[in-house]
Amino acid sequence: MAKVMVAGHLCLDITPNFMSRQVEALSDILAPGKLINVGSADTHVGGVVCNVGQALKFFGVDVTLLAKVGNDSFGGVIREKLAVNNTSIHLIEDKNAVTSYSIVLAIPGLDRIFLHNPGTNDTFSETDISDELLDGISHFHFGYPPLMRRMYEDGGNELTKLFEKVKIKGITTSLDMAAVDPGSDSGRADWLKILSQVLPYVDFYLPSIEETGYMLDRAKYDEWNDRANGGDITQILNFEKDIRPMADRLIELGAKIVVLKCGELGMYYKTATRNQLSDLCLKRKLNVNEWCEKSDFEFSYLQKNVVSGTGAGDASIAAFLTSMLHGYSIHRSTQLAAAAGACCISANDALSGLKPLNVLSEQIDSGWEKVKFATA
Repeated sequence: MAKVMVAGHLCLDITPNFMSRQVEALSDILAPGKLINVGSADTHVGGVVCNVGQALKFFGVDVTLLAKVGNDSFGGVIREKLAVNNTSIHLIEDKNAVTSYSIVLAIPGLDRIFLHNPGTNDTFSETDISDELLDGISHFHFGYPPLMRRMYEDGGNELTKLFEKVKIKGITTSLDMAAVDPGSDSGRADWLKILSQVLPYVDFYLPSIEETGYMLDRAKYDEWNDRANGGDITQILNFEKDIRPMADRLIELGAKIVVLKCGELGMYYKTATRNQLSDLCLKRKLNVNEWCEKSDFEFSYLQKNVVSGTGAGDASIAAFLTSMLHGYSIHRSTQLAAAAGACCISANDALSGLKPLNVLSEQIDSGWEKVKFATA
């Protein structure tokens, strides 16, 4: 199978255990002067490099990981944790920056909250990935530019240069985003301009619908939040009015294949024309008839044992990319992506709940029940 490089954002995730405490509002937990008893903290490596990279490894893909850390204790913990499996790892040490970390508040009944320090991710640049490191790589996956300052400043020039470099090497590409803090420098970046520059070099674009709404149409995104009234945006979206137009716009901007992650409800995919996909399908040995001009919503599979959504999106991407590398159709690849995401939420981290693709296929084919999306 093709060798894959996963590069970009890496951090140390520290997740307190709220011991299945069910709450209705954040104020039930976080309030000035309030003491909340929690269980032991789960400490693991997070970010796209670890989550997607190690999930790809779990699914049997030959993968190389590349990211930056600092010369500090958190960097040492990351090195130690990543060294336990047989994966090719390139950790670039930046002595002038701290290792990135997140405090993950995964409170049952509420969406996750991240207290995040980007650290060395902010110094990551196109020059950190040399031509030599790309030798022998067939597919390149990059993640979380909104959490990496050099990737979004100056109109995203570094991000575009990076993807242009990779494409010149004849490598297929995929890109994922991350949630944007509206009050941050990243939130003030011109994301429409950034996407307009980089998407012509992106074969598989795999963001969430919330990230996409924020970047493509801020007024629409604000309208979604108003309609959700503090709840989960994905629960109020309309398929025809909200989701499909976003995917159409991304294809217009240059992406070849778009998969929009829509939380626990599933994901929507949209692909470009035969002419636009012919070279990609030839390179990846895909049946162009199974990939060109396709669109559909793939509903998630029900998971009764919900623990945490941490890493579910990354797990679904890993399953999608593995399926694609196996030559599966866009429909089957997205089914397996949704199934992997459903498995992932049964554990606190991005890996413990995963099952091999053949097991997921058996569960799907045996009639694994799906969630219902009333507004679709």
